[in-house]
Amino acid sequence: MASSGTTSFNPSIDEVIEEAYERCGVRTNSGYDLKSARRSLNLLFSEWGNRGINLWKVKSKTETLVNNQVTYNTPSDCNDVLEAVVTVSGGNQQTLTKISRSEYIAIPNKTQAGTPSQYYVDRQLTPTISLYLAPDTSAVTNIFYYYLARIEDVGAYTNTADMPFRFFPCMVSGLAFYLSQKIAPDRIQALKLLYEDELKRALEEDGQRTSV
Repeated sequence: MASSGTTSFNPSIDEVIEEAYERCGVRTNSGYDLKSARRSLNLLFSEWGNRGINLWKVKSKTETLVNNQVTYNTPSDCNDVLEAVVTVSGGNQQTLTKISRSEYIAIPNKTQAGTPSQYYVDRQLTPTISLYLAPDTSAVTNIFYYYLARIEDVGAYTNTADMPFRFFPCMVSGLAFYLSQKIAPDRIQALKLLYEDELKRALEEDGQRTSV
């Protein structure tokens, strides 16, 4: 027998919700139940932001530097800045070192101008990135950095989730675990164990295959 020849399985949000409810032993078409499940799914995606770096959400940004301007806004979906370089005259790049709040506050003159060598990320609702030294644009032109973006909201029920196929199983099992806390308390422990196991495997797979 022939195989399908396709690799396009990508369930819509309403299919994810339906599967999760079935794992809780419930079938529902209630509008409130769908709304409740969508809210839980958004909370699940937010919780994944505390689990580490999701490689598919690493994005890049190039910012033109302003002479003597120390602090720059990051994109609205930014969670953290992972690494950064600046472009110096002649087109060469210089890697910046990420420093902590304590190290940054200890710098006595934060407006001293030159070629930046360090950066500090202030993780507010939308993080900002502060450079030291303050950029002298006669010597340095822009900053390029990789940042960790938030997972997109669920949105419409006909949407698909903002993630690679590797995370489909733990997305469904995670939603089932969240829903069980509302509608199937007798299944909470079993669904939690399944969720944590599937999420652990997905996170381990979501790595870079390079030599150390």
